[in-house]
Amino acid sequence: MLLFIQEVAEEALKEETQEKTLSIIQLIKDGGLGGQLIIALLFVLLGVALYIYFERFFAIKAASQVDKDFMNQIRDFVLNGKLEAAKSLCESTKTPTSRLIGKGISRIGKPLDDINKAIENAGKLEVYKLEKNVSVLATIAGAAPMIGFLGTVIGMIVAIHEIANSGGQIDIKMLSDGLYTAMTTTVAGLIVGIIAYIAYNHLVVRTDKVVYQMEAKSVEFLDLLNEPV
Repeated sequence: MLLFIQEVAEEALKEETQEKTLSIIQLIKDGGLGGQLIIALLFVLLGVALYIYFERFFAIKAASQVDKDFMNQIRDFVLNGKLEAAKSLCESTKTPTSRLIGKGISRIGKPLDDINKAIENAGKLEVYKLEKNVSVLATIAGAAPMIGFLGTVIGMIVAIHEIANSGGQIDIKMLSDGLYTAMTTTVAGLIVGIIAYIAYNHLVVRTDKVVYQMEAKSVEFLDLLNEPV
């Protein structure tokens, strides 16, 4: 008798342990076609967000690397009248700052306002290039949680539908499984949204640093043109 009670207790403990174990993959499989499609969409959005982040991160990092002696060389070339050498240096450097300075050098001889406007227009184009696809991260950051919540609503509707068709016999296990599955999409949406939000803000900060760098070098170049010969 004692052995039988012990076996029953061990079996109950085993079942309780199994019930408390959550399998994310199993929850996704049990979520139905609607939940699986939403999870798949969120995975796609996560992949897009990570791709954009790393692609923009390395592009912005490369754009921010300017030789410390670049402006000194430009100063020497301009003051000595070697404009072609200055243009060649700008073309070989291949950074947003060098392209701005190169645009200004190509306008030397014209009124200072024309040079300033040319640099401003070139700067807007460079900023646009730096911010390419970054707005997509902001869209993903806002849309992913809402998509996840949509999956939760769908899961809740499915669970309530199953309860309504159960003939008044409410199965607590069926209800809890439905709630677990429904909440999975919300968690996935929040995770994707948080990652995209952090990635977006990090890129914005790094882009702003490059923009400030371009502005500083442009002002330095205009000051160079204003120096008395």
